[in-house]
Amino acid sequence: MTVTIPQGFRSAGIAVGLKSTGKPDLALVVNDGPAPASAVVFTSNRAQANPILWSRRVVAQGTARAVVLNSGGANCFTGDFGYDTSRLTAEAVAAAIGEPDAERILVCSTGLIGTGDQAFRDKIVGNVPALAAALSAEDVTAPAAILTTDSVEKTAVRRGDGWTIGAMAKGAGMLAPGLATMLVVITTDAVLSDAALDRALRGATGASFDRLDSDGCMSTNDQVTLLASGASGVAPEEAAFAAALAEVCDELAGKLQADAEGASHDIDIEVRGARSTAEAVEVGRSVARNNLFKAAIFGNDPNWGRVLAAIGTTSAEFDPYAVDVAFNGVRLCHAGAPDRPVEECDLAPRRTHVEIDLFAGEATATIRTNDLTHDYVHENSAYSS
Repeated sequence: MTVTIPQGFRSAGIAVGLKSTGKPDLALVVNDGPAPASAVVFTSNRAQANPILWSRRVVAQGTARAVVLNSGGANCFTGDFGYDTSRLTAEAVAAAIGEPDAERILVCSTGLIGTGDQAFRDKIVGNVPALAAALSAEDVTAPAAILTTDSVEKTAVRRGDGWTIGAMAKGAGMLAPGLATMLVVITTDAVLSDAALDRALRGATGASFDRLDSDGCMSTNDQVTLLASGASGVAPEEAAFAAALAEVCDELAGKLQADAEGASHDIDIEVRGARSTAEAVEVGRSVARNNLFKAAIFGNDPNWGRVLAAIGTTSAEFDPYAVDVAFNGVRLCHAGAPDRPVEECDLAPRRTHVEIDLFAGEATATIRTNDLTHDYVHENSAYSS
């Protein structure tokens, strides 16, 4: 159990034939709690899939009651027909769970852009009754039903003082910020308002998913949904809840990074001594998106010169000839010049830590990324996205 560990939730995942593998591809999470509340964060990509357009309408109307998710098709760039598919899916779910208002049902889709024909619609809408019949407070099937190129399920749990958070996520490719590419459902049985949930969610995603920049490619379907049931009867301090939620999102971001398509290194780029957090993020992201740097890491080459070249393209305040760069604890560059021999640095382990000290202030931020590998190129040339 993950999203059903908090009280007041049921979920289910079934196979409806969207995936050629026959694996589960349709999931549903329902909030049955006495004090429902919700918050949602969407992709900032201007090209947005039909389920995003529908879900934005739901958010504008008020509190969401449930979220239905399919893998095996993005329903993006499928026109009015695709939007109607999202609407019909929400209407079918509402009818199946006894919810009178379809505009309280969020819809998420993931898979191939351009997929969303009549067969796609029929497989989803026609199987909603079976999906609803499978709902359970002890469900373990939903996390698998939202996966695409993922190799593992991604879940997280945190327990507070009388309340709990549970979460599931998918994401392995097109991992870049604004949101970061993923579908995530987070549940809690805490008593909190929509506004409190929104503040906590935006703070958590901003410091986790938005700092995951695996391949610089932003999706059209990203959505992070947070549902509160109030079933615990406990109203936590907002700061305590926000801290726990931030931990959940950070853990999931790490799992997304570790499952990135074709990657052989998980790279954490820690920027210290920046004038502001925003500048620390800008510097870290400039390195994370530098293909020369990423290719060097794939070759186990701690090429600190590529780091300096990358950060020099930013607008951040620093002196390039005052910067230190370390790889896996070995300082190879000091004050913009060679320090220790690169032979002292071992990049064979999958986990790679790059530390950049700008000596320009007190702010810090860490950007997560991956190396650029043959396997990444092969997978994304063989699989349409």
